[in-house]
Amino acid sequence: MSRLIIDPITRIGGHLRIEAEVAGGVVTDAWSTGTMFRGLEPIMQGRDPRDAWLLAQRVCGSCTGVQALASVRAVERALGATIPRNARLVRNVIAGTQYVLDHVLHFYHLHAFDWVDVASALRADPAATSALANATSGWPQSSVSHFREAQDRLQRFVASGESSSFANGPWGHPAYRLSPEANLLLATHYLEALDWRLKISKIHTILGGKNPHPQTFLVGGMALAPPWGGPNRGLPGEHPQQIDKRAPAALSEASLAEIATLIAAARAFVDLVYVPDVLLVARAYPEWATLGAGIGNYLAYGEFPEDESDEPKLFLPRGRVMGRIMARVEAVEQAGVTETVAHAWYTYDNDPDGPRKPVDGQTNPTYAGPALPYTTLAGSEKYSWLKAPRYDDEPMEVGALARVLVAYVEGRDEVRAAVNRAVSALGVGPDALFGTLGRLVARAVEAEVIAVRLGDWQRQLAGNLSDGDLALADLGRWDPGSWPQEASGWSLGEAPGGALGHWVTIRDQVIASYQIVDASTWNGSPRDRKGRRGAWEEALVGTPVADAAQPLEILRTLHSFDPCAACAVHAYDPRAGGSIDLRVSGPAAR
Repeated sequence: MSRLIIDPITRIGGHLRIEAEVAGGVVTDAWSTGTMFRGLEPIMQGRDPRDAWLLAQRVCGSCTGVQALASVRAVERALGATIPRNARLVRNVIAGTQYVLDHVLHFYHLHAFDWVDVASALRADPAATSALANATSGWPQSSVSHFREAQDRLQRFVASGESSSFANGPWGHPAYRLSPEANLLLATHYLEALDWRLKISKIHTILGGKNPHPQTFLVGGMALAPPWGGPNRGLPGEHPQQIDKRAPAALSEASLAEIATLIAAARAFVDLVYVPDVLLVARAYPEWATLGAGIGNYLAYGEFPEDESDEPKLFLPRGRVMGRIMARVEAVEQAGVTETVAHAWYTYDNDPDGPRKPVDGQTNPTYAGPALPYTTLAGSEKYSWLKAPRYDDEPMEVGALARVLVAYVEGRDEVRAAVNRAVSALGVGPDALFGTLGRLVARAVEAEVIAVRLGDWQRQLAGNLSDGDLALADLGRWDPGSWPQEASGWSLGEAPGGALGHWVTIRDQVIASYQIVDASTWNGSPRDRKGRRGAWEEALVGTPVADAAQPLEILRTLHSFDPCAACAVHAYDPRAGGSIDLRVSGPAAR
């Protein structure tokens, strides 16, 4: 038995270390270590809750806006603030755009090279690649010259010695299986997706002012000007305002038309490039439908409200699928969430390990690992800066797969139809989605259904404004003088990577406590007080490893979760007044 160390894990967000015991060419145990301290929650204390979302979205720059949305919702719940229909629709378009963008980005730019051999693509026949592309979908950019140009471009990258993403790849690894032509097809779409990302992110620029980190969220709605004349409802000193139709407003007729065009282009790429490419990979690696299955408990908070009520119907529903039983959806309430720190570098007052509900949560860093720099964490009781969330004391997997399974079992028509098309194309049933490949297919399915829904939300928003409903914010709870002395709020929603919860307590008009439990905290959790592994750790057990020097198979399963340790941990050293890097150096880092 040998202990394999991968540090740092690349093609993810943030800093992550994986240690795995390998015996007989198979992973028998694994440890997931977030290697930087989370300090954002204490930074929130004492601040104006109306500003919380600006800080919260700095958790990460990848899933732009979703942390801000979670934060503003939690504060709105605490203060009893409501939002108009237009604000809900704008928020849905911003968030939905992020899901589609993130899923495409994840597949091509973070995960593809676990399946795609770039060196093999350089040997491909562009004419045969064109034939494969045309047999796969009707994407217009599939000519022989297009693939020849892409191949030449890849060759220049590799020959330059400055190939960035292509440098030091495990090219030629025995676990690769795609033909040279399939490799060239996917590598070409990798390049196309770079340009596609630039275009779709313009929706965030129009509605949010910038990307990443949109700037137009507001407790009570969205800080956007109505596009036509009429009352700017809910604002202090309310009075009619005439707005120049020629101004480049985010919600002008021209801007809404541009958003519609961008959504249509995004949907075309998803339908004709992304989904077919995911199915191409899935057909080539069928055994990965069972490898990486992990815990088997799936949690989704749900997302995309369809009305403005306190407990709205959600386009992607809330619930749990337990033990891989595709027969019923279990309920989810925020009170069911707890966190333990038995194997994390934290402690709780009066109860060192927990569990604690987030509303009563604490972020007390207490490093108790080996002296730095260390070569291995073997024998360390505590080994991560990530806490260990549990629902009803059960470890859970979160993410697109959890959302799709919950929606499928609950009977959401759009999701069921998309899942059935995908599994039919693969010649399997929905129960084949539980492994590593299922996470890829679930993201493609979700991108497909959300891309359609984005068009619906855009049309609803445009129709609303055209009919004269210009309300974008309700600031009836904006004045701190109207707040109770103490109030608590929470939000249960989703990020592209999975379930995202924020909990806030406001006392004497400032934030008294703040806790975030995000997707990578759920999936990347260390063992809990009962010794049960988190989702990443459990999924790695049973993974084959053909070459311990190039553990490509471990990366396949780990990347299928789209890890973002940046969302789960941050570093702050009060002695130095700045951030510190706690990553391992020396032999273990290699």
